[in-house]
This record gives sequence, structure tokens and C-alpha cells, in this order.
Amino acid sequence: MTKLSAEEPLIHPDCEITQAEFGAFTEIGRGSRVAHSVIGDYSYCDRMCDIANADVGRFANIASFVRIGATDHPLDRASLHHFMYRSASYWPDAGDDAEWFAARRARRTAIGHDTWIGHNAQVKPEVTVGHGAVVASGAVVTRDVAPYMIVAGVPAKPVRERLPEALAERLIALAWWEWDHARLRAALEDFRGLRVEAFLEKYGG
Repeated sequence: MTKLSAEEPLIHPDCEITQAEFGAFTEIGRGSRVAHSVIGDYSYCDRMCDIANADVGRFANIASFVRIGATDHPLDRASLHHFMYRSASYWPDAGDDAEWFAARRARRTAIGHDTWIGHNAQVKPEVTVGHGAVVASGAVVTRDVAPYMIVAGVPAKPVRERLPEALAERLIALAWWEWDHARLRAALEDFRGLRVEAFLEKYGG
């Protein structure tokens, strides 16, 4: 496995990156597209992901073929087609619709810290996936997901809590995802070996 870097993201071949920001130790899988988005420290996506107009927190785990912030077509106009807003591609005397693109980019999707978005899932614009939440493979998320909740289905609905609410609240208060790299390394064996309750007891959460 290629070593990750605090200085620059590991971007695999055949990716399209447009106006995106990447934190430390980030990785973007082969053939992915990331546009107008912020990818937080330690977060990664597997191959063939499409991430647009999104703010992704730290330690997000994004599986292959995931789409986040999927762009919409106008439902209230005479046509759905993008000739209306990508007009310069069709006529030499027509410009693109800058207002349409600005409005679409303003509809941000938020992915919390320590989340897991399963293979082939989709998270729609203006949706927030809370810290610690899990989105099952193939799910289509159209509404906000509570922290540490597991959701599945089309449209996605809660299946069960990943952790009991009291433990989830303690983890959020601990905010271990804000720890620096050295502190994470010092606690590595406890991340590996301790159950949540014991980890919180040791680290004061």
C-alpha cells in the first residue's frame, strides 16, 4: 500500500479534480471525480466515486461507486436537458447559465466525521450525514441522518443505532477526530483493542 502524506493527497489515476480542497492523509480512488468539495483529514474514497458540492469531515470512509451531492436537473422548466444551462456547448453565441451553476453549488451536502458510506450509495444535495453514521450499500439518502445511526434502503431509513445514544454523545464530546497525528499514534493500540466503553473510560469521554 502506498504511504499517505500530510502534505498532499494521494490521487489515483484517471481522476477529475475541480476546485477541491484536501486535508492531510487523504486518498481519492481511481477514476473518481471530486468537484467544489472539501475532503477532511484522513478521509478517503475508493474507485469511481462522484463527489460534488460537499463538505466531508475527517476519517470518512467512502466505498466505491458512491455519489455524494448528485447534481439535479430543473424540474420546473419546459425541459430537463442541460442545453439550457450548458448552452455554450451547443451554440457559439450563447453563454452558460452562471446563475444556475451558482445555485447548484450552493446546495451543499455534509458528511460528518468517522462516517462510512457503503458501496454504490448516493447522498443527495442539502443532506447532512451525522458523525459516526453508516449508510448501507445501495442506499439513497434523501433526508438527514442522525449521528451514529445506520440507514439503508431507497429512500434510506433508519435501521438501528450504531451505538447507544449515550455512548454516541460521549464520543462526540471526546471528538477524538480532532486529535493530532502523534496522539492518534499513541492511542493506536487502544483504538484497536478496547471496546467503546473502555476507550471512553480511559480517555475521559
